[in-house]
Amino acid sequence: MIPIRDTIPCNTTPVVTWSIMAICTAVFLFMQLLPEEGQRQILYLYGMVPIRYSHPQWAYGFGLPPDHYLSFLTSLFLHGGWGHILMNMLFLWIFADNIEDLMGHSRFLVFYLLCGLLATYVQWHFDPEMAFPVVGASGAIAGVLGAYFFLYPYARVIIMIPIIIVPLFFDVPAIAFLGLWVILQLQKATTAVMFEGVSIDVAWWAHLGGFLAGAFLHPLFLKKRPVSEPPANEGDGE
Repeated sequence: MIPIRDTIPCNTTPVVTWSIMAICTAVFLFMQLLPEEGQRQILYLYGMVPIRYSHPQWAYGFGLPPDHYLSFLTSLFLHGGWGHILMNMLFLWIFADNIEDLMGHSRFLVFYLLCGLLATYVQWHFDPEMAFPVVGASGAIAGVLGAYFFLYPYARVIIMIPIIIVPLFFDVPAIAFLGLWVILQLQKATTAVMFEGVSIDVAWWAHLGGFLAGAFLHPLFLKKRPVSEPPANEGDGE
């Protein structure tokens, strides 16, 4: 289930959103030029490895400073693969411009980074033994989704569902699409807690933490009320 666009027009140029996308893309492309060992070193040094802060002796043994808390921030601009960055940038492109429109550029930047930091902290809190880097803009983007969920619940989101090789397109309310997204994150996170030995390759707790942060904090950052949501057959989405 892949979102394609929404139906809420943006009235200002989302320069912060575009800048974040540009930085994430530039960092990712730069890393592709490095040898595999160089990429691994960057991911472990600037990605947030939970066990690094829960067990300082592990960090020392791995050659990492245990007090390097900047990784809670820098991890938001690193990505682990093409699918990872493409999906994150797609969600950012579709949903973040409208939130930046309502908050203004400076407020949105603070909101985005704060949601990302809280999301990363929640991941560390619930999975402190994780020994691989938590990277990606997903937690901060989840904060954007949390704000969108409450500000534009009845906006229409065009989604694509690939059936074998045939893509099917559907028009659904944002509240349904994002609600299903939250249920999926909660199911994955609780499964990891309930069943020992389940392999974890996605920071589900960061997604949930970011969404809740955005849902609760977004009213503090708004500078204007959202515009009326157009019917499903109006607006170009971006």
